[in-house]
Amino acid sequence: MSKNKVNLFDMVPVISDHITTEKEGELSVIAFPRFRSKFMQKYFVPRNKSAVIRIRLEEHGTAVWNLIDGRRTIKEIADDLAEHFDHEENYEYRVAAYVAQLRKHGFVKYSVGVARLSE
Repeated sequence: MSKNKVNLFDMVPVISDHITTEKEGELSVIAFPRFRSKFMQKYFVPRNKSAVIRIRLEEHGTAVWNLIDGRRTIKEIADDLAEHFDHEENYEYRVAAYVAQLRKHGFVKYSVGVARLSE
């Protein structure tokens, strides 16, 4: 039994449903509820804390985040950012690693770019 291997660059990142994006000047701020359950929000959010957590992305993170639209593959996002990264050596892998971290923390999920072409 062998699993089909999928190239990370063929993956299409999709912003998770519970994430919203705000702007703070030129930077993006991703926001998400401290707890997804209404019950948890009501009873477990400390009184002096916001029910929403906000993370301000830096310049490169904002550039990547702004291109995550559910249609572009990671490769396409990296290609679109070539000028932004001044064609720096291995910048494509930095973009892929960044998107992988976004996925690890639940900010994005993946769909496969190849499957998207056959829809």
